[in-house]
Amino acid sequence: MNKPVNWGILGAAKFAREHMGPAIHGASGARLAGLATSSAEKAEPFQAFCPDLQIFNTYEHLLNAPEIEAVYIPLPNTLHVEWAIKALHAGKHVLIEKPIAMKADEIDQVIALRDQTGLLAAEAYMIVHHPQWQQAKALYDAGEIGDLRHVSGIFSYDNSAEPGNIRNTAKLGGGGIPDIGVYTFGATRFLSGKEPDQIASHITWENGVDVKAEVTAQFPGFSFHSMLSMRLLPYQEMLFHGTKGALRLTAPFNPNVYGQAELHLHRKDGTITSQRWPRANHYVLQVEAFCKSVRTGAKYPATLEFAKGTQAMIDRVFAADTSGG
Repeated sequence: MNKPVNWGILGAAKFAREHMGPAIHGASGARLAGLATSSAEKAEPFQAFCPDLQIFNTYEHLLNAPEIEAVYIPLPNTLHVEWAIKALHAGKHVLIEKPIAMKADEIDQVIALRDQTGLLAAEAYMIVHHPQWQQAKALYDAGEIGDLRHVSGIFSYDNSAEPGNIRNTAKLGGGGIPDIGVYTFGATRFLSGKEPDQIASHITWENGVDVKAEVTAQFPGFSFHSMLSMRLLPYQEMLFHGTKGALRLTAPFNPNVYGQAELHLHRKDGTITSQRWPRANHYVLQVEAFCKSVRTGAKYPATLEFAKGTQAMIDRVFAADTSGG
């Protein structure tokens, strides 16, 4: 049996406290060993589910700890590249919260350092680890929906009552597109294996951050439409519409938080085949896949090159904005 990978977390972020910390702690082949925070108060909730957790008072102290093998980075978006590079220089494997960077070409330096060190570096793009997406990809690749002709994706939530939320703060890389555009854009690229030819967008801005975006694109062979918002009723869905059938995912991005993960295959004869995954936790599955790759060299399904492709699409969406905002 392989020795568990010892993990450290840089910063006591809410998302790390509620999702990724427990996922690392509960994943097979992983051990949550360290947390870097200068706040004893922020450390307490982590120690509640991981009593033997070592607390480091600076990020540098955690990176210098020889027992820490892998680092998870949930810092504000503008700090991701900086600390990913520091972690790799310190000899740590690194899982970086999405989006890795604010521009696609910033990811090149992380890719180069990954190749130079031989360490695993990846974006925390957890949905590709979930069985609903793996099954959707398998059905698509098997030709179950025929030729793909249109994709539509919706992802919305409302954080208008949280002005201090980093997603509402321009200087920290906030905005709906960096936060959730990675999902509708990346999921389409993941399933189809294709890149957009043309992109158009209209973005609504508040205080320097995008709060609603309507995005249309033309991929080779199919059209694409996505609506993203931080100011609407929470809702999410992905639909892949083909000549022989359609795939509909009802909780494609936050299963077990937004709703149950379900995949519905609509066929030409009117029948619908449905699958449900009430217990699968894609955060745990992500950590387990990462640890397996570290220990055995197994191929990791969410590469930095894939992350760069999604960020390149995000860059183009901003460049195509017709709002004048």
